[in-house]
Amino acid sequence: MIDLNFKYKTLLDFLKNEAPFVPELSIILGSGLGDFAEQLQLHKSISTADIPGYPASTVVGHKGKIHFAEYQNKKIILFQGRIHFYEGYNITDCILPVLISYKLRTKYLLLTNAAGGINKNFIPGDLMLTTSLNGIMIKKELTKLIGLANLRGKNNFLHLPDNDFNNLIKSAAQSENIKLQEGVYWYTKGPTYETPAEIRFFEKFGADAVGMSTVHEAVYSSYLGIKTAAISVITNYAAGISNQKLSHSEVTETADRVKDTFARLIKAVINAL
Repeated sequence: MIDLNFKYKTLLDFLKNEAPFVPELSIILGSGLGDFAEQLQLHKSISTADIPGYPASTVVGHKGKIHFAEYQNKKIILFQGRIHFYEGYNITDCILPVLISYKLRTKYLLLTNAAGGINKNFIPGDLMLTTSLNGIMIKKELTKLIGLANLRGKNNFLHLPDNDFNNLIKSAAQSENIKLQEGVYWYTKGPTYETPAEIRFFEKFGADAVGMSTVHEAVYSSYLGIKTAAISVITNYAAGISNQKLSHSEVTETADRVKDTFARLIKAVINAL
């Protein structure tokens, strides 16, 4: 196992000193969803470029900021931009927001992402609550990260996603009259989009949506004992589902189109915690 406390000591000490409060909830924002930060009362915003040892954000739609914010008297740490394998980073970099959340004693983690829809009942613009995750393509890296998990850590995986947290999210969606799909999120490393043949394979084995994030963050968060849930914005049809060519601009454009609905749901979730 890698000693993350040693590797990121300077970074963690910096953020512990900068944090104005203990956050109750951590939110990691996916591609094109960064505008949600504007919906909250911001107490302190830190550019990740100013944090010693923090990986640079290189993807459009990921601004590279950490916000300490508040909504309805709930304290929140908000990661406006995440760290991906396809940017050339390793597993310890990619789970850094989770480690930071844990060290700041966050109880809940809400992961959000932009995903390609595989389930033919989904359309671009839908929101999907994750009911399960497929991380078969990242098992080797996760083993390097957590090694031989202790019994408590192994038992924590039984609560991924956290059932109570998921039920709270479903109730929040109902209260706002927001249609919330449910399904299995399938992880791929990237950097390229999936081929139609790969999508047919994923579909055959139960995938409803596909993306290049979230699973390793969720697994590590659950291992640490944080109550974890994930919401996907279905920003496009996965390869082969439609004749349209995939592009990152389509991802960000769809995310922008549904940002108000997304914001209403996340604010309702925060209010319900």
